[in-house]
Amino acid sequence: MSKTSAGSREKLIEAGMRLLEERGPEALNARGLAAEIGASTMAVYTHFGGMAGLYEAIGREAFARFERHLRQVPDTEDPVTDLLVLGLAYREFAMASPQRYRLMFGIASPGALPSFGHDLTAEGTPATAAEVNDAFALLPRLVRRAMNAGRIRRDDPVLVAGQIWCMIHGYVLLESTGVFGQEGRGVLHILGPHVINLLVGLGDDRAAAEHSAGQSLLNVEAAAAVAPEPAPRRGRRPRPAQ
Repeated sequence: MSKTSAGSREKLIEAGMRLLEERGPEALNARGLAAEIGASTMAVYTHFGGMAGLYEAIGREAFARFERHLRQVPDTEDPVTDLLVLGLAYREFAMASPQRYRLMFGIASPGALPSFGHDLTAEGTPATAAEVNDAFALLPRLVRRAMNAGRIRRDDPVLVAGQIWCMIHGYVLLESTGVFGQEGRGVLHILGPHVINLLVGLGDDRAAAEHSAGQSLLNVEAAAAVAPEPAPRRGRRPRPAQ
């Protein structure tokens, strides 16, 4: 593939990501996307074979950015705190890019989005997209660390990771609809206690779980305090988290 051709392909994916967040999935159509990059509608078919292929490419890129966002969470001496910070980073991505997040999981699909799944928690059945596997793999790694530290009892770390993913995924979908009220209230009064109860059910000491939960919030606040403030772009809408 030539550099020009590859550039057009990437521009179409980027335009799709942006239009998805700005206007919703109904904005994703061949004519509109081609117009965004100054190309003909044939560009969509040349690079992706049609809109279904472009939807898949957008979904893969969204998962790749999701994985990069989660990977920014550093390891500390407390694996449970790290696990909870990962959950907060997950929520941050989903709340900053709600349309993108819904597309990734086939909740609000503009067309026949191919399944990226199968059963990620069953050995030998990885997702059809490597980007999905890479994102999910971060979670069982932290679960193993918590088990090795004696914080939660030993079990299949992949299955435990699936339980945690189920919890945070359900939470962010509910929060994104506004059912938990003002910003941050759900984290403190719904997600936080839910996480602590799950950790205790997995074998952690309640006091230790509560300490790690509090520390995770402090770590996130500290990271936000030192992060550089992005310069606003004149005449442009705020961009979602990458």
